[in-house]
Amino acid sequence: MRSIWNGHIRFSLVTIPVQIFNGINSSSHISFNQLHRKDLGRVSYRKVCRNCSEELGMKDIVKGYEYADDQYVVLESQELDAIKLKSTRVIDIEAFVDISEVHPSRFEAVYFIGPNGDVAKKTYGLFCEVLKKSGKAGLGRIILREKEDVVLLRAEDSGIIMYKLRYPDEVRSLRDIPDTVNIDVDQKQLALAETLVESLVMPFAEVDFTDRYKDALMELVNEKIAGNEIVSITENEDVPPVIDIMDALKASIEQSKKIRKEA
Repeated sequence: MRSIWNGHIRFSLVTIPVQIFNGINSSSHISFNQLHRKDLGRVSYRKVCRNCSEELGMKDIVKGYEYADDQYVVLESQELDAIKLKSTRVIDIEAFVDISEVHPSRFEAVYFIGPNGDVAKKTYGLFCEVLKKSGKAGLGRIILREKEDVVLLRAEDSGIIMYKLRYPDEVRSLRDIPDTVNIDVDQKQLALAETLVESLVMPFAEVDFTDRYKDALMELVNEKIAGNEIVSITENEDVPPVIDIMDALKASIEQSKKIRKEA
């Protein structure tokens, strides 16, 4: 695994040499190229001005911020370069927080942090242990790809996971969703719904996370490579009948019990 960043974690007077690794396995994603159906040539894209239809090169393109309808302020590359943050190669820990206080909507990306060199191992291990013992997560800032991000560091086993966080103004409010108002809930329906939930409880590690679409897609690709005829599968798209919610809850509970008994 190749590191994407080398630097230090610093909190107060303690400095730990570390390296950061991408926590996402991008090679597991299946991607496609757009091709010309006639000769399977790769499709390229031209940059064309919508006003004059002129094809543009990179030297003809500038960045503009739309501050009103069709009104732009142009920002030159040297102006943008002047305000870029210089990487300090340091994650400064500004506070320690309870991770339970961080709403899941704030998490954006995951990275792994490891010690950088033998000298760092002891201090890295100490920092990891104090995070586990305290039950806290370190909140700090890092400059990745010339952009400053707020990050959360938490201990996991013998390592440290770093989460890149979204800024508060990047996350919409649930209050903006229409029709999400408090309603009076039928207590009998609620009791049955709670029973159904309890019947489906299992450890997170035992949940089947098989990517069924990816498996089906790779099977299709391999069949095409082998030159086999592709037979499409027609899904049953009949709309399920509307039934009474109490009957549905009771039937769901019985079905769940049956499945667990067979398992």
